Amino acid sequence: MTAKLTLFISCLFGALSVALGAFGAHILKSLLTDDQLNIYETAVRYQFYHSLALLATGVLMLYGQTHAYRLMWSSASAYAFLIGLILFCGSLYLIISLQYHHLSVPWWVGVITPIGGLCFILGWIFLALSVLKV
Repeated sequence: MTAKLTLFISCLFGALSVALGAFGAHILKSLLTDDQLNIYETAVRYQFYHSLALLATGVLMLYGQTHAYRLMWSSASAYAFLIGLILFCGSLYLIISLQYHHLSVPWWVGVITPIGGLCFILGWIFLALSVLKV
């Protein structure tokens, strides 16, 4: 993934997390149960944190373009953060949506949430590896 694309995606996810946070605070607060609202807030919080992590990764990619080692690991970090955002946060949003509409949550949704969390962990590890070689 290029530095520009990483920065662009991080900005989109950051803006979306602010919009979803406001939506949750002003509209969903009265519609969801406390447990559902906690799950929703977790998704928004992790989305915002990892939007910032993706932003930092993009900046590192921008300034580390002359180092192949740094670029390789920071690119891997960007992909891991992006996949984590989609799987972890997306699955939590899906759970809330299904529960709100009184639909059963498919078993596989419970599987992809921790896979998304693992991608977040890998993203941080890859980011750490990208800064080891200066």
